[in-house]
Order: sequence, then structure tokens, then C-alpha cells
Amino acid sequence: MKKSISPVAQIREAVQHLNPAEVRELAEREARIRIVGATPEAARQIATFLCPAVMSPARRKASAQRIELGKPEPGARPAIEIWDTELIQPESAFTWNPADPRTTLRSILDAHPDLAIALARLFPPFREMVVADTIHAVSKENALFSLATALPDIVPSMLTLPWAVGQFASDTAFLTVNQTRMAFLIAAASDCPVGYREQRNEIGAVVAGAFGWRALARQLVGKIPMGGGLVPKAAVAYAGTFVVGQYLDKLYGVGYRLSRGERRNAYEEAFLKGKEVAAALLAQFRKSKSA
Repeated sequence: MKKSISPVAQIREAVQHLNPAEVRELAEREARIRIVGATPEAARQIATFLCPAVMSPARRKASAQRIELGKPEPGARPAIEIWDTELIQPESAFTWNPADPRTTLRSILDAHPDLAIALARLFPPFREMVVADTIHAVSKENALFSLATALPDIVPSMLTLPWAVGQFASDTAFLTVNQTRMAFLIAAASDCPVGYREQRNEIGAVVAGAFGWRALARQLVGKIPMGGGLVPKAAVAYAGTFVVGQYLDKLYGVGYRLSRGERRNAYEEAFLKGKEVAAALLAQFRKSKSA
């Protein structure tokens, strides 16, 4: 008889598939920004927005070295170009909207998802969006996996996830490993150290919380017959991951943890969102199956 593997051992084995060096490489990718302003002062104002005074002098200096001002000379290094709204710009450039700079940042991230972590690490105004995108994406992946473990016939759809699902013995292992990956990504985007040793306390908190989410998910599914608990189960996976992401964001952003009330409010809000996400995923699976 094959000896069963404990959940802790499953998590330990699954975590071995993660390589924090890959996340560090994402954070260290070459990300350069060229600013073309209607006036030199306008260009400097955009540069100051990207490298605010709240940054440490060393980080601000390092990030400022990735910014170039003025129109590119022939043979200049490739860069993300931001042009003043008053100028006629090339098609590949992004328009700076001083009244709504987030629109410009969003456009850049949508066009360069491969540079999102590097941009967030270098330039704090990108950080909020990148961290929020990361938390939602990983929370959605965990909701998706939670559904897939209950509906084996939809496993092929899991190829969109960053793992080969066959290597995970349980949904608890997958969800925990994915939350650990999220911890690496949020730390990198927040310009904080990335790695098992560097983040041992945060990863320990992720692993410790995994079994509480699993127990809650099982309780919900067990109370609702005929598969009606699938959406709540997936919503728990989404909400649990979302709260972990919020905890990490606050820890790396301001240096302290969520209070009990903040955790409760974040979970309640995320659970409602998770139900919407899970219901949409389930409807998508059923539609593709009936097609």
C-alpha cells in the first residue's frame, strides 16, 4: 500500500518548484523611460513624478539613471517613451496626461506586461497598480484551481496557469505555493529582498494560514449539496489569497501588518468578489463543455 503524504510534506515538495531567482530576474530587467516634454521643465516634472522625494536618496539616484530626457538621438537605447500631451508624438509613444497620470501608467503596463515588476521596483507610482494586478491574478488562479480539483473534466483548461497541475497532490499545496510565488512578486515590485531566507517570516505565515482556508472551504462545500458549494469553495480560495496579498502589500509598503478588523473587512469584500469570479469561471467551463 502506498503511504499517504501529509499536507505539510505536499507543500514542502511543491514549494521546491518555485525559484525566487526567476522573480529577481523579472525585477532586474532593463526598463528605461524617455520623457519628451513641451519644455525642459515639463519633462523634469514628469521625471519627479516617477521618482518622488519619498524614495531613499540611493534608490532615487539609481532609478533616475533609467530616465532620459529629450527626443531620442539616432542609435539611442530603446526606451518606453512618454511624450507631453501638447506634442505630436510617434505612434509607439505614450501620452502624458497631467490631470490623470494613472491612465498613462496603465497604458504602459498593458503594453509592457513583461516589464511590470521592473517598472514597479524602479518607479513607485507603478507599484500600486502592479501589486493590485498581481494579487487579483494569483487569487483568480487559485479560484480556478479550486474549481478544477472538483471538476476533473475541466483540467485541460488549467494549462493557462503557471504550473503543470499534475505535479500537485492537493489544492492546499497548489494554493500555498501560488501564494508563496505571490509573496516573491509583491516583494520584488516593492523593491524588497526576494527569497526563502529573506522572506522566511512571510512565507511561514502563508503556510500557517493554508490549513485554515482549507478547513473553511471544506466546511462550505460540505453544507451545500449537489455541487452547489463549488462557487463558495473557489471564492474562499480567492478571498484567502487576496487577504494574503493585502497583508504582504501593507507589510512591504508601510512596514506593518493588517489589523484583525482590516483582515475581516478585506476578506468579506474579497469573498464577494471571489464569488463573482468563480461563478464566471464556472459558467465559462460549462459553456465550453456544451459547445
